[in-house]
Amino acid sequence: MQVEPVLLYILGVVIMVIGLVLSIALHELGHFVPAKLFGVKVGQFMVGFGRTIFSRTRGETEYGFKAIPLGGYISMAGMYPPAKEGGRARTASTGFFQTLVQDARSASAETITAGDEHRTFYRLPIFKRIIIMLGGPFMNLLIAIVLYAVVLCGFGINQLSTTVGSVSECVLPATSERQECEPGDAAAPGAAAGLLPGDEIVAMNGTAIDSWEQATAIIRDSAGEPITTGILRDGESRDITITPSLTERYQLDDLGEIATDASGTPITQEVGFVGIGAALETVRQPVSAVLPAVGDNIVRVGEIILNLPQRMIDIANAAFGSAERDPNGPMSVVGVGRVAGEIASLDTLSIADRASSLIGILASLNVALLVFNLVPLLPLDGGHVAGALWEGIRRFFAKLFGRKDPGPVDTARLVPITLVVVALMGAMSLLLIYADIVKPIDFF
Repeated sequence: MQVEPVLLYILGVVIMVIGLVLSIALHELGHFVPAKLFGVKVGQFMVGFGRTIFSRTRGETEYGFKAIPLGGYISMAGMYPPAKEGGRARTASTGFFQTLVQDARSASAETITAGDEHRTFYRLPIFKRIIIMLGGPFMNLLIAIVLYAVVLCGFGINQLSTTVGSVSECVLPATSERQECEPGDAAAPGAAAGLLPGDEIVAMNGTAIDSWEQATAIIRDSAGEPITTGILRDGESRDITITPSLTERYQLDDLGEIATDASGTPITQEVGFVGIGAALETVRQPVSAVLPAVGDNIVRVGEIILNLPQRMIDIANAAFGSAERDPNGPMSVVGVGRVAGEIASLDTLSIADRASSLIGILASLNVALLVFNLVPLLPLDGGHVAGALWEGIRRFFAKLFGRKDPGPVDTARLVPITLVVVALMGAMSLLLIYADIVKPIDFF
């Protein structure tokens, strides 16, 4: 076994872990800074969960790292209001769930020291609470934008060029069971015309070619018709004549994927075929491409979350059955680490391409943290935002109709639901980790 690929694999995993920890820390910083600016007492700033492995107290806040770096939190005084405005947390128990609610109120009350009653989270104006809770996701958004800018504008992305990258020897229909040429197979029009890898296509039938898609469109519409093709080979211009053959090819949808009919059967069509493939070139993108790229990623993550129940069923079928994993589906930190390690150890990629890919993964992770934390369920940030908005709505209508101020929303009552959400998140995480071990997604 070669040592260098193993070391590079480990390095890729370590880079991803460090990037994830930093992303979590900056997410919590997004909560911490506005909380301090608004005067809220913050007792803890922690990255990770479980046992504390390192901490230092500065001023009134304890900063530290915990054993499991899969999240983080800041502890603000008075996250939950008392049962009644100005009341004290009750300690009597009437049932299991009521005990959970009371324990949450008691724990919240214990964070409020004498003289700091005005520095509690629940006493803040609603807009300040929303700013604090959106600070974390907003920080993930900023990180994603910066990392996408580095990838797109600094490194660039691979795009199809107008240079020929490959030339097929023969013509095989898309439905052919074999993929290798045999004696007697008809020669592909590109090879028959003398096209070679490295030739740059500059014109077809007098039309200047600016993109590979443009050349492909002309070829597909010109079956049986000769195309006078201008090429550059070794810096010299020359013209060759290519006559595309009519062959069967899969029809693609708007996303570039194979289209299927109502029964799921791939749709084919007869089009002109030359038998050439484009070479890739790295092209730096303008700054204007960054925000649309981040937006597209947000939409993709949002679609995954909206269809999460079905996706988890599919993952379970893949993990415990013979189904394949969806390469566009969710992965655990184990899966992300494995992909990072494989990218770092690929000797077919340049160092720049490996670095760009790892940065792109971190950017996508931050988008995932952004969108997931906006889900309006406690204990996620979106749950606290939803509680604050509901409180604002109640107070607005109370004022509108001249009623008594209803006071803060008793979010402690949602603690049992919060525990259910946490349990479901834990179960999904365990399933994803198991699937990423026994049936990992294969990108390579």
